[in-house]
Amino acid sequence: MRLIVARCQVRYSGRLNAVLPEALRLIIVKADGSVLVHADAGGYKPLNWMTPPTVIEDSPDRIVVRKRAGGSDDRLEIEIAQTLSEVTHDMGSPDDAVALAKDGVEAHLQELLAERPHCCGEGLRLIRREWPTDIGPVDLMCRDREEAWVAVEIKRVAGIEAVEQLSRYLERIRLDPAFASCRGVLAGQVIKPQARVLARARGIECVQVDLAVLRGEREPDLRLFAA
Repeated sequence: MRLIVARCQVRYSGRLNAVLPEALRLIIVKADGSVLVHADAGGYKPLNWMTPPTVIEDSPDRIVVRKRAGGSDDRLEIEIAQTLSEVTHDMGSPDDAVALAKDGVEAHLQELLAERPHCCGEGLRLIRREWPTDIGPVDLMCRDREEAWVAVEIKRVAGIEAVEQLSRYLERIRLDPAFASCRGVLAGQVIKPQARVLARARGIECVQVDLAVLRGEREPDLRLFAA
């Protein structure tokens, strides 16, 4: 991970155009191709950012980040007037980071849903756990009754970031023509309302699961349907 504190101006072009005037900011460049621009206010959210896959062109006074997203070419251009600090840290393998990100509950959920993939969607059968992509593994790769591919990401509490993560996996998986129609399912004990809205917009299905039911500690809730 590369951390740069610099006086800079930021221009974004693509689906919209935006300019951040010259000011002192923190620029974060991650090994996976993510680039984030932060101010010393505004909480955790960056002023501007670009998610992988990206192409980064770097020079002493300029960082240009390009990404092809849908039908647009997104471009983030950072013009550096003065660099106050620049450090690079080795954060280890991205695969190790993904493994550490899962707490005990998520790991247990993954095990239980791997044994019962139909809980993530009727007719699903497991093909592989930890299906590899070049930006990290998706939790479960399944096939449905029509033999279509289904990528399942599992979270204890699923927020917007979980939808973004699964979207990135699907983008990489679909690069292979054999998986071009792969669809996504986000499974979680809790799925936040904002995550459901974004998932619906991305064509991702949300499935809420009950850990106690999966463990066999209680029966599923009975539901009555009118004829």
